[in-house]
Amino acid sequence: MARLNPWRWGVLGLAGLYFLVPLAASVVFTVDVPGQGVTFDAYTQIFSTAGFGSSLLLSLELAAATIAVVLLLMVPAMVALRLGSPRLRPVVEVVCSLPLVVPPIAFVAGIGTVLKWGPEHLSRTPLFQTFVAIQDPGFPVVLVLAYVVMALPFVYRALDAGLRSVDVRTLVEAARSCGAGWPQALVRAVLPNLRGALLNASFLTLALVLGEFTVAQLLGFRPFAVWIVNVSGSQAQMSVAVSVLSLLVTWALLLVLAGFGGRTRPTSRG
Repeated sequence: MARLNPWRWGVLGLAGLYFLVPLAASVVFTVDVPGQGVTFDAYTQIFSTAGFGSSLLLSLELAAATIAVVLLLMVPAMVALRLGSPRLRPVVEVVCSLPLVVPPIAFVAGIGTVLKWGPEHLSRTPLFQTFVAIQDPGFPVVLVLAYVVMALPFVYRALDAGLRSVDVRTLVEAARSCGAGWPQALVRAVLPNLRGALLNASFLTLALVLGEFTVAQLLGFRPFAVWIVNVSGSQAQMSVAVSVLSLLVTWALLLVLAGFGGRTRPTSRG
């Protein structure tokens, strides 16, 4: 095992260079202005640029709503699948993996077709107002629905890994024997032992929503990723600076998640 250590460090070093060299080049591009030398104006102007706060807030709201919806759908379904119908696991796995097969451009084309079809054929029904409400630019619910579908493969994998490491049946039976109902057994017995899996699923969904561009752009909305691309047309240095900051924030969240998940492992075992 000791002989593998140099190779392991070599692979880690190459991987680090692969990620750090482009990041360093991006940082140099944002701070090195020809004729002015090193300046951090690209970073200081971010917070005062029109649309920065509103687009970032919209993306965070969409991420929070997507995380809540996808976890409310998947956690009970995964627990019920593991307890009552383990033979259906391959079917559910295939269904949850379908968003990886369908290209985003085809996915958003289908959504756009439905959104156009609805008002034309349901204009005299109460559902017409529903189609209007889910496309509200202030909070487009249609993006939440789209992001829930796109997040299914990542959430499924995270929850499946967490459930494999926990004896769910024993936990539920113990809670039921103590007089707890099914919802209470799920909340008090199962969820505390899935804290790491829930955090992983939430982080993956957050990263997906913050970085998603195709669906939001083609549907005509302007969350954070679309705002970055729009700014890049006129202010290239600032757009790269925003990308660097968002990448660093994502890495910081990942480190916090890893540290928090590591602290919770002894508790869940106990």
